[in-house]
Amino acid sequence: MAQITSPLSGDNQKIAGDALQGALIDLLDLSLVGKQAHWNLIGRNFRSLHLQLDEIVALARTGADAVAERAVALGVNPDGRAATIARDSQVGHLEAGYIEDGKVVAVFTDILCAAVSRMRERIEATEEADPVTQDLLIEVTDGLEKQHWMIQAQR
Repeated sequence: MAQITSPLSGDNQKIAGDALQGALIDLLDLSLVGKQAHWNLIGRNFRSLHLQLDEIVALARTGADAVAERAVALGVNPDGRAATIARDSQVGHLEAGYIEDGKVVAVFTDILCAAVSRMRERIEATEEADPVTQDLLIEVTDGLEKQHWMIQAQR
């Protein structure tokens, strides 16, 4: 069976692969939690927050695809299976049922803040190991930080 070889040394491939896998799990679960909130949202700010949640989901899904493809380009197999997400995710979750808009804003402010913090750790970890992966993580983090700002401003 053919394999994808990496342009990186073994140690650098491991560092970049771990960073990309962590980002993939965060982004995939963020998209799932975002849709859960999107479907169950109620409150005075329903419409604007409903649309913003779709933006967050789209950002997360696009970012997940980019980091997974980068992993494969480095010879690392990304793992976005539901069981892996459930086991490894550090993304906060929502309770089941309807959720008030103010609670969504508070929870997503925290979720995005934590995700950005983990992404910044990955950016730092990949600085020497793989600047190309670092650039991708910086780009994804830029979008997450923008969404964090925009949702936090609704408090």
